[in-house]
Amino acid sequence: MRSLTTAAPPLPLVFLLMTAGAFGTEWSVKYNQQEICALKGSTVFMNGTFSHPEGLTVTEKFWFIHAVPGVEPTDLSKESDYSGRVECLTDDQKHFSLKLSDVVKKDEHQFRFRIITNEEKGRWTGEPGVQLRVTELHVEAPEEVTEGQTADLTCKTTCSLTDPTFIWYKNGRPLTTKTIKNNQLHLQMISSEDAGSYSCVVGGSQHLHSTAHSLRVRYPPKNISVSINPSGEIVEGSSVTLTCSSDANPPVKNYTWFKEGETSPVGSGQNYSIISITADHTGLYYCVAQNDHGAERSAGVPVFFKVLFTGYPLILYVAVGVGVCMITVFLTVVLWRRSSESRRNRQDRNTDQTIYANEGQTDHSAHPPPEDESSVYANVAVFKKQR
Repeated sequence: MRSLTTAAPPLPLVFLLMTAGAFGTEWSVKYNQQEICALKGSTVFMNGTFSHPEGLTVTEKFWFIHAVPGVEPTDLSKESDYSGRVECLTDDQKHFSLKLSDVVKKDEHQFRFRIITNEEKGRWTGEPGVQLRVTELHVEAPEEVTEGQTADLTCKTTCSLTDPTFIWYKNGRPLTTKTIKNNQLHLQMISSEDAGSYSCVVGGSQHLHSTAHSLRVRYPPKNISVSINPSGEIVEGSSVTLTCSSDANPPVKNYTWFKEGETSPVGSGQNYSIISITADHTGLYYCVAQNDHGAERSAGVPVFFKVLFTGYPLILYVAVGVGVCMITVFLTVVLWRRSSESRRNRQDRNTDQTIYANEGQTDHSAHPPPEDESSVYANVAVFKKQR
């Protein structure tokens, strides 16, 4: 991984000449940075160039951290804490570089480059070396802010990184719509939606997040709702409980209950119970939630009681039952009479049709023709003489 604080080797450098006794001014070690700030967990490079007097052959080149007068230092790659984490690189142009991976806080040392040649006195250490400092990212911000205010969140380090680009995250997702300037995140007109967990990273090392900072936002009650238990129609004499819920920070201190049309409260507390309901309890109920930053009414969610009354005398229910039965009998009789009249009318119409059909025929046996008028008078005269 490429260092956040210095370019990868090799780099052109201006030589720093150092004197070394009999070898004159030809020994030199030049570090491109004498102090490096690195993120914990990152990879860092320490670069430089060296030179030595002609006629000497370099037999060893290594980095070390512990300098003890009169004692030959130990190659860093042979120390247990650095085994597998360091790599010493050189080339024919006498560039050198130390690659240190997975930087941790205890790596904060003065790192020096050591040259050993084929001459007993031909040994050289580049002074003063490179001071490594290790830092972690952390977010500096207020713990709480009030809705409507502004807030600045700062991504802090204990040492100065080289040309860092800061990226901010909220609840694990990168922020792209907020104002970011250098290492600061500016929040304007804060709302409850700005509450959350914030962290920052440096470009190129997105896997190295800062510790998360929880930002809390204070705001008055909102999203107030009322629930009723049991729901639906309520029988007179039974009990019911109303519950008021809301979103607020800090939490609601006081819940007050009102009945629509009345100025005085009817109850207090998050739950309001009505014992033994009567007709007088019918109406619209709402609650008012209050904390240190304001109060809000449960708009749009009133409660209406539909009371089924059961306290009337038994005779009333008997009378109603008798009335229903009488109406049923009356309707049955009316329908039966209408049905009977309809059947008789159909029979009469059938009889008339039969009579009209027989009028055209003469039955002499049943109805003999009348005698002649002269015969009648003749019979009368005979009857008188006989007397």
